[in-house]
Amino acid sequence: MVCVLTRVSEAFVVINGEERRGIGAGLLALLGVSEGDTEKEALYLASKAAALRIFPDEGGKMNLSVLDTGGEMLIISNFTLLADCKKGRRPDFTCAAAPKKASVLYEAFIEECKRVGITRVISGEFGADMKVSSVNDGPVTVILDTDHMLGGQR
Repeated sequence: MVCVLTRVSEAFVVINGEERRGIGAGLLALLGVSEGDTEKEALYLASKAAALRIFPDEGGKMNLSVLDTGGEMLIISNFTLLADCKKGRRPDFTCAAAPKKASVLYEAFIEECKRVGITRVISGEFGADMKVSSVNDGPVTVILDTDHMLGGQR
């Protein structure tokens, strides 16, 4: 499972050209679920993202988490994070989880972010056409990959 976290001053998603959902200061999370992922990875990654100290303290040092700051989180499913670009020019997405499985783990990630105490959690719509916009703060962007963090292999 891969999660690209960006510290934002605001972010929003437009779903199917109609519905707009957004957050103020906090984190934009793009989440990619791989074929071998389980609920264990989803829960671990959500807890890690919520506790990651990438917000500045009063001294300007990155020492606070989104939980510490009372920030919000926008979570967007993004299977293209699992692209294998080793061969040729067309990305291969065969290691991305099938939609049914990915959807369940995406929802588990969202629920865990809520459970650990993120003030406001907003999500996109799994499988929908989404236009995501954000104002990056810093910019600060971090990639979390359970294969590297938990010793799995993709």
